[in-house]
Amino acid sequence: MSNPLRSVLDEPRPSAPPARVWRDWVLLGLVAVSAALEWALRADLPLPVLSVVLTVGLAPLLLWRRTHPLAVVAAAFGVTVVVDIGLLALDAPVLDMYTMVYFLLLPYALVRWGSGREAVAGLAVIVVPAVLSLVVSWSGVGDAIGGIAVLMAAFALGWAVRSQDSARERRLEQVKSDERVLLARELHDTVAHHVSAIAVHAQAGRALAATSPSAPLEALEVIEVEASRTLAEMRAMVRVLRNETPADYAPQPGVADLERLAGPSPAGPRVEVGVSGDLAALPTAIDAAVYRIAQEAVTNALRHARNATVVDVRVAGDRSAVSLVVRDDGEPDQTAHEAGFGITGMVERALLLGGTCQAGPSPGRGWAVTATLPRQVPA
Repeated sequence: MSNPLRSVLDEPRPSAPPARVWRDWVLLGLVAVSAALEWALRADLPLPVLSVVLTVGLAPLLLWRRTHPLAVVAAAFGVTVVVDIGLLALDAPVLDMYTMVYFLLLPYALVRWGSGREAVAGLAVIVVPAVLSLVVSWSGVGDAIGGIAVLMAAFALGWAVRSQDSARERRLEQVKSDERVLLARELHDTVAHHVSAIAVHAQAGRALAATSPSAPLEALEVIEVEASRTLAEMRAMVRVLRNETPADYAPQPGVADLERLAGPSPAGPRVEVGVSGDLAALPTAIDAAVYRIAQEAVTNALRHARNATVVDVRVAGDRSAVSLVVRDDGEPDQTAHEAGFGITGMVERALLLGGTCQAGPSPGRGWAVTATLPRQVPA
């Protein structure tokens, strides 16, 4: 088996296809209305009762075209093949219902939502009625090429949408991966800062213990060696993550640094910061996450909130959690928020620390980012 064919057959189904949306019910209604109008207005419609019954009767299969694409294709095209063969055997005219153009949604859904094996099997199922229709209703090479082109266009459109969606999912996964690396780097910087202090204290203790018994001296030597070794290993690890960029051993910004975000901005809105509650002795990862999420939310608000006058940042803490709300009073640019990956990064950071983060339009006006983080980092 060639590699291209194997890759097609091994292609999995897209995750979480929508079962039904309101547009599906609208589509069913349009099919029913269109079939009724065609029955009433077409004087040359062959076998009108059978045509309308078959067209409307198969329409509900559209409701399952995403979750069971192969089964729907097999049922719809299988029934039409059986009916056409029966009509040919009885020397009756074949069905020619324009409303059945909705069948083009089935090959589209097959490629868009089916696995590689389902797409290949469904294509084989579709070829039979397509060839039968060309043979029975032959009207020239031009019409045959046009019909094949329309069918292939449905396949191509489904593949294009699927590829675009897969590319976006890969970008989202890359953003999540980048956020994990960033969090690991920040944790490393903080730990490295403390380990460096341990090494300094161990060296000082070694110098002061010159006149003391040998046991404390040996212990200090062990501390120094282990601390230095740990620091060297962590430097090597983070150097790989940073693409050979040297590590910065300064502590990461946290809640105490939120005031950096306050004040007027060149973009227009002013940023107001309010901190309340118990925010002392936060774990470094939580402290840094509050600042980073607030920073990203403020940046998004300044960039995308049209006609905003203020961006309000509120942080509150209690004995179990820290809550953050960043809200603006502008007109949210929904398209800009959907196109970017900043929200994905904020949500991923909160989830990694055992918290939650949500972003969306505020009631009435503006855009809000709400995050809740535990005071303890999950093990």
